[in-house]
Amino acid sequence: MAKRDVVFPTDRQALYERNRYSPAIRSNGLLFVSGQVGSREDGSPEPDLENQVRLAFDNLNAILAAADCTFDDVIDVTVFIVDPKSKFERIWDVVPDYWGSAPHPTLTAVGATWLYGFDFEIKVIAKLPD
Repeated sequence: MAKRDVVFPTDRQALYERNRYSPAIRSNGLLFVSGQVGSREDGSPEPDLENQVRLAFDNLNAILAAADCTFDDVIDVTVFIVDPKSKFERIWDVVPDYWGSAPHPTLTAVGATWLYGFDFEIKVIAKLPD
């Protein structure tokens, strides 16, 4: 097997190494990004829901930028939400600030019971620049 082509965002490599996973992998013209949460610099959850969603997108965008991508390059999105019935609308009020204009990426939304102390997680696949 070829060595994985890992993408690390600036200043967060130690956090990923401590938790033993890669933030993103380049493969066959695509970027596969691990689920991003609204974690602070030390990895702890941002307690405010809307700010947690913003921070998750900021963390995602840092990884995309490290691979010379933007959210406009994203083709597939999966979001995980704890208690979506009560939180979806509040989360979706924040999303347009990051989502860009149509055509939008594909989306799968999954309700979850536990996300390691977080309420929102976003995972994407993006097309790498040529």
